[in-house]
Amino acid sequence: MPKSKSAPDILLIAATICLLVIGLVMVYSASAVWAEYNFDDTFFFLKRQMFFAVLGVIAMLFMMNVDYWTWRSMTKITLIICFFLLVIVLIPGVGLVRGGAQSWLGVGAFSIQPSEFMKLAMILFLAKYLSEKQKHITTVKYGLFPTLGLVMVAFALIMLQPDLGTGAVMVLTSVVMIFVAGARIKHFVFLGVVGLLGFVGLIISAPYRLQRIVSFLDPWQDPLGHGFQIIQSLYAIGPGGFLGLGLGASRQKYFYLPEPQTDFIFAILSEELGFIGGAFVITCFAILLWRGLRIALYAPDLYGTLMATGIIGMFAIQVMINISVVIGLMPVTGITLPLLSYGGSSLTLMLTAIGVLLNISRHMR
Repeated sequence: MPKSKSAPDILLIAATICLLVIGLVMVYSASAVWAEYNFDDTFFFLKRQMFFAVLGVIAMLFMMNVDYWTWRSMTKITLIICFFLLVIVLIPGVGLVRGGAQSWLGVGAFSIQPSEFMKLAMILFLAKYLSEKQKHITTVKYGLFPTLGLVMVAFALIMLQPDLGTGAVMVLTSVVMIFVAGARIKHFVFLGVVGLLGFVGLIISAPYRLQRIVSFLDPWQDPLGHGFQIIQSLYAIGPGGFLGLGLGASRQKYFYLPEPQTDFIFAILSEELGFIGGAFVITCFAILLWRGLRIALYAPDLYGTLMATGIIGMFAIQVMINISVVIGLMPVTGITLPLLSYGGSSLTLMLTAIGVLLNISRHMR
């Protein structure tokens, strides 16, 4: 267990705080009209986001000051609890349905999304398992099959909600960790083929997913239906130009872009703050990813390397998917933009994960 400690990564903290503050400002700007119309309170979404931001920062500071090796002994119980919650949320009358997905559990006036916490629990488990079983990772029977088998069970439970976006992030993050642990390339080629066939099967099994693909290729084919969101997103980004229309001056948030404070918040940010604002946010994410990769490279042991790799991989995958969807490079998936999009579970989870990353940075070689 690493003993020596240094100061946490300052650039990582700075990038995180910048993104968090920008996120709070944009959540208010994007949601004020929607909140006033539905709840007669322009600050409705901002107040809830600020609550989870404070909760997340407290969790980040706590995790930053607790040695990451502490979580090694708690990995299994954490994973079991997350599996239990994924089962509970599927029970009719218990899980809350939003946007066609039964993915939330009500906790008082708030709700949590168990699938978000499963992403971090799976990272912690795989970091422990792969660091202990690395000599078996090149074998299918003792290395690849047990790890991917567990991941696919979790993916299946998430798909029963259904929530393809969150499930895809968890699977892709796990694949990155397994690759870094030393799995063979030929196994990944095989898995890639199987995964592609499975993805096609998921699309065929749900007509709305196939419609999303068709709408992605030609959104104008159904401009008031499945192509509506991407068209309105592009209508937001286009007029933003270089400097933007000005903070609070978005036109698309006036009931053109549905719930703009969530998955499409980057579109509103680009409309109001322009290319400069969007480029600044992407730069902050780039700094966060760079520092995360550096932490993974210089972690004192394989356990820390794999944990940091999983966390930074999760961030990178979500950022790339969300922004690609917003600018029309991918079909709509329902993935939040880390630290910016409205959503208590996502925000708390991401800040907690950054806390773990910061603790690993305190033990870097």
